Amino acid sequence: MGPSAGHIVIPGGSGFLGRGLAESLIERGDHVTILSRQPDRPRDLDERIAWRNWDGRTLGDWADAFENAAAIVNFVGRSVDCRKSHENRRVILESRVDSCRVIGEAVRRAENPPPVWIQPATAHIVGDPVPEETICDESTPPGPQDEIAPHVGVAWERAFQEARLPEQRGVILRISFVLGPRGGALQRLSTLTRLGLGGTVGSGRQWISWIHQHDLNRLILRAIDEPSFEGVYMTTAPEPVTNREFMREMRRAYRRPWSPPAPAIGVRFACRFLLNTDPELALLGRRCVPARLQAEHDFSFRYPTLRAALEAVRQQERVGAD
Repeated sequence: MGPSAGHIVIPGGSGFLGRGLAESLIERGDHVTILSRQPDRPRDLDERIAWRNWDGRTLGDWADAFENAAAIVNFVGRSVDCRKSHENRRVILESRVDSCRVIGEAVRRAENPPPVWIQPATAHIVGDPVPEETICDESTPPGPQDEIAPHVGVAWERAFQEARLPEQRGVILRISFVLGPRGGALQRLSTLTRLGLGGTVGSGRQWISWIHQHDLNRLILRAIDEPSFEGVYMTTAPEPVTNREFMREMRRAYRRPWSPPAPAIGVRFACRFLLNTDPELALLGRRCVPARLQAEHDFSFRYPTLRAALEAVRQQERVGAD
């Protein structure tokens, strides 16, 4: 068994990131419980993973899952891959804040609550810095509060800090674009690239901070096990790239030729009328680096470069297709 060999509870664990982490934990010998708002257990979920329903807002029978658990990893949050209507903004914020609040209520009921709570958050809390070349790390202050991402990021982290127990070790992971073979924004980008639409987006100068899913899982496992992990971490690979570089590597990975650039006006039109998402996700970005992971923990990334990360994703896709 792994060093923690305990019971890990993953609220919101039914998505791309949560299920990937659950599989990594099971492989090393941990017990895992996923809390999900989905009523039915997925048929392809590993039978060793426990599945319990909750609504992410109110206490229920699910709360006893935290008794004697080794850690909480809370992935709850409505996807930001949507149009930023007033209603979607409300749900994006409330899903994050409410889940932290009710988890806090649940752990206060436990006689032996989890000693560590790991809270994935967003690297977008820094906003969209000007100039674009600004390097962002854990010391970078949040962006303007009239921007939705910094506003949500600040409220989310505040809700977590207020909810966790004073004696509970808290770890905030400000996660960027996660690259993996079975979900996330990469699925949409790979589809567009395969269709010959993998050209530079907008100016191409906007930065993309990213991390391979394998490295994210490795980091979370270390944060569970090692008491030295505490506080806020910028959770990105050490080599962010511009959109121009990112799309060039996408075309290389998926063996597609040069593709025409997508001007900003075209991106805004497509996002509004075809993709039903926020164009700023593609047109704006930030250059983030994992300063604390490298300086304080000497974290070694298995996939430090985008080319290596995309090659690994392609290999995993091929294996999954067989």
